[in-house]
Amino acid sequence: MAQLKCGTVVSIMDSIAPRKLAEEWDNVGLIIGDSSSIVNKIMISLDLPIWVVDEAIENNVDMIITHHPIIFNPIKKINNDTALGKKIIKLIKNNIAVYASHTNYDIVQGGLNDIFAKQLGFEKTEIIRTTAQEKLFKIVVYIPEGFEDKILEEMSKVGAGFIGNYSNCSFRVKGTGTFQPMEGTNPYIGQINRLEKVNEYRLETIVSESKLNQVIKAMLNAHPYEEVAYDIYELKNKGQSLGLGRIGYLDNEVTLSSYASFIKKALDLDNIRFSGPPNAAIKTVAMLNGSGNNFISAARYAGADVIITGDLQYHQVLDALEEGIYAIDAGHFGTEKIMIKALSDCLRDTLEKNGYNAEVIESKSNIDIIMNV
Repeated sequence: MAQLKCGTVVSIMDSIAPRKLAEEWDNVGLIIGDSSSIVNKIMISLDLPIWVVDEAIENNVDMIITHHPIIFNPIKKINNDTALGKKIIKLIKNNIAVYASHTNYDIVQGGLNDIFAKQLGFEKTEIIRTTAQEKLFKIVVYIPEGFEDKILEEMSKVGAGFIGNYSNCSFRVKGTGTFQPMEGTNPYIGQINRLEKVNEYRLETIVSESKLNQVIKAMLNAHPYEEVAYDIYELKNKGQSLGLGRIGYLDNEVTLSSYASFIKKALDLDNIRFSGPPNAAIKTVAMLNGSGNNFISAARYAGADVIITGDLQYHQVLDALEEGIYAIDAGHFGTEKIMIKALSDCLRDTLEKNGYNAEVIESKSNIDIIMNV
């Protein structure tokens, strides 16, 4: 098994949830740590209070990946007079790196907003607020006859060739490739200083910007030639829309109170709040992890009957009721705790597929700090 470095974990996380998708105000990526350090054990946590730092130290963790960044705003001092300073000093003394994947993980396809929607039973949803649209590229590669299927398969494994719900989409045409190996080369086909004519295929397929580097790497690794001829074209086709919040549609209308009870059970919560007439009819549902005050109006304009989120404030909820949209407050932690297991499973799978032996554990001390009586 290969040894894992902190910088490699950063690259893997960037493939799972690209940092460029994050909101401008956010602070994602490697916040504390040396990218060249060796990582044998990773802990996943929603937050990073001091007790989670202590848990990491007790478990000999080398790197912590959180959802909420440990540092949001600029800081002028790092000392033991503040809780943040104490944490930073303790993390550095114990050589523990810290990485945050926040709004980028919310936004990315298959990320926390989509995981949340699936947790509530929605397989198909729409985006409430679009924040980005992926660019699409066409990659064209010239392949000696007999290798075209293998190379397409390797490219498709890492994300090439997807059009809607169709995978392995490509086009190929047979032709003749010419080249003359020069002194110092080690050609797979042909002889030094002799012009060669080879039966080749021109294979072309489509790939999103976020998968482009992975696809190129997979193609180069699978290709038999010492020097591979390939082209990349940026397309005008519209790529996938990405954004915050999801809208889903129930098969049948339910009452607000019964739906609130369902949410409580689906998220395994001890307590839940809702606003609106208990017998109000619910059919169109807006969902957003974390704090959703700023999405109430967007959810209403999207046609939602109710919004499920956390941290709802009294006056915003009052305004929402006047505007005709109900609210279910499942709490900030309650709507985001699923991140810990989801990201842990995803990272374990990715590390295993790439031959890394690092252990991924889930924080046990990162629990809801809001208690019920």
